[in-house]
Amino acid sequence: MASPSAVSAGANGANGATTWRVQASSILLAGLGAFVGLALVGLLAHKTAQPWILGSFGATCVLLFGFPASPFSQPRNILGGHVLTSLAGLVCLHLLGPGYVPMALAAACALMLMMLTRTVHPPAGSNPVIIFMAQPGWSFLVLPTLLGAAALVLIGWSYWAVVKRGSWPVPRK
Repeated sequence: MASPSAVSAGANGANGATTWRVQASSILLAGLGAFVGLALVGLLAHKTAQPWILGSFGATCVLLFGFPASPFSQPRNILGGHVLTSLAGLVCLHLLGPGYVPMALAAACALMLMMLTRTVHPPAGSNPVIIFMAQPGWSFLVLPTLLGAAALVLIGWSYWAVVKRGSWPVPRK
């Protein structure tokens, strides 16, 4: 899915696929948004000495600022996806212990939960893997997962309210 600011080049490539040309201003706005989002969440982490940052938040910023109209980029998906996948990871880790089979089960359960609840957010799919690598406690569900994702949603909402005059989130159909 192309960004809402992408413009069709109107030509087909050698393999028959449509090519897309993205305006330079759209690229700069996406980059600026990702910078602002991650810098502000990083500042929260620095000022509070708490772990507000989650590795998957970089990919969340790709969707939130590069493809804000995508269904995967909406607040419900960002918040629900991150919380559900972290919950699945924590449950599997604490019930089954560390290991690649429990990690794979956690990731599979996370995917199914996102699909079942219509909160698919692809970057959140890495949360169970991150959890099995870091082996955090239950507080990981609140910070960094819930509060960090909520901070990004609020930053994204504020950013798009200024940049595109309220074009995000996109109303659900």
